[in-house]
Order: sequence, then C-alpha cells, then structure tokens
Amino acid sequence: MTAALFRLAPGALAGRGPGDVVTLDGAEGHHAATVKRARVGEELLVADGSGLLGQGSVVEVADGLVRVELALLRPGAPDGPRFVLAQALAKGGRDEQAVEAATELGVDAVLAWQAGRSVVVWRPERAEKSLRKWVTLAEAASKQSRRATVPEVRGPVSTAGLAAEMARADLALVLHEDATTPLAGLDLPELGDVVIVVGPEGGIDPAELAAFEAAGAVPVRLGATVLRSSSAGPTALAVLCAATRWR
Repeated sequence: MTAALFRLAPGALAGRGPGDVVTLDGAEGHHAATVKRARVGEELLVADGSGLLGQGSVVEVADGLVRVELALLRPGAPDGPRFVLAQALAKGGRDEQAVEAATELGVDAVLAWQAGRSVVVWRPERAEKSLRKWVTLAEAASKQSRRATVPEVRGPVSTAGLAAEMARADLALVLHEDATTPLAGLDLPELGDVVIVVGPEGGIDPAELAAFEAAGAVPVRLGATVLRSSSAGPTALAVLCAATRWR
C-alpha cells in the first residue's frame, strides 16, 4: 500500500536532502500522531506545496508532532502544459464531484463558473463559504491521490471573466455536444495554460459559446454520448493527461 501523504509548512523542504529530518506539527502533526497513529519506522510521504515530494521514515512521535527522516526527495509536479478546469456551478453536488475527481487526475487549477444556465447560484453572502468547500475538497483529494501540490481553486467568475481567462490561455477548449472537433488527438501546447470549460446541467448558452469562441476557444467533443457535468471535466482531463503526462 502506498504510504500516506502529509503536508508540511510551505517551504519546509527547501534545501533539504536525504538524511534531513522534517517535522509535522499543528493540525497535520496531530492527524499523523493521534488519528493515523504513526509509528517509528513507518514510511510516510511529505510535501510542502512547492512541487517537491519527500519520502522517509518516522523517527519520533510525540504529542501532536511527528518527525520524519527523509530518504528520497524528488519533483512531484508534472512537466508540460498546465491544465485549468472551468467548472460551471451545478446542482446535486455534481460540481463538487467534478472538483474532487479532477484533483485526483492532476488538474492544476479550478475556476468556479457562474454560467447563465446554472441552477445553483453563489450569491455574495454564500460565495466565500461555497468556494471554501471546493478548496477543502481539493486539499483532501490531493492528499488521497498523493499529489505533491494542491490545485489553485478560485471564483466564481462570470462568463465575461471566463472569456478573459480564455483569451490569456495558450489553448482554450469548450466541451460541447454539437462540436465536431474531437478532443482526442488535438494538438496541445508544450507549455502554458490549457483551459477546459464544462457547462451546467442545461448546457452552455449559445451567447456564452459565441463569447468563448470570440476569445479564441475551440469547441470540442469527447465522444458520441453526453456526459454529466460531474464527469465531463475529469474525462477530458484523462484524455489530455494520456496525451501528455501519462506517456
């Protein structure tokens, strides 16, 4: 079984190498020592958000802290383009399911999009709380999947704001059931941002699609079937990762 991953303080792995000892304290130290009951000699993975992934063994367990001696330190962040999922708000927790699965697949950033046809609306008084839930989901999914980094999560962005994001991207893709260009086999940039847009339950409004195309976006299809808002983004990420990171 793969060793559990724990988060160190930002920058804690800077300048470190095999033989160095790092400390898990605070909430992570408590979780490792008290909840997970880490034991001396147990193998753990550690990350500090910088893209480095450390592997080592526990050398001390105390009240609320665990010390780990590093045996290996390697880059954990992938090379190549940066994948950004623009996920429309969706009912029934399907947007949250998409965030969780996309994180496990390696998405680098997630934008919450308040689409015109979204049934769910993040009003100002609830937007911060709703976004925090997405952030928490991404953090938990990153640990579960043993990722060295946690994806950036922000929003909500309007259609105009999303179009501006797409105009700045190196490639912008809109998943659309009427598109004729298949996502599989599409030429991808070697570096830079690739934005993937997923609409809500009712689909993307024609005016929104026109705005995205005016910003340089390319409508693409995944296949012959129509996927839910919860599965379309992760499926697209799997296709893109298979063409880049998983080879």
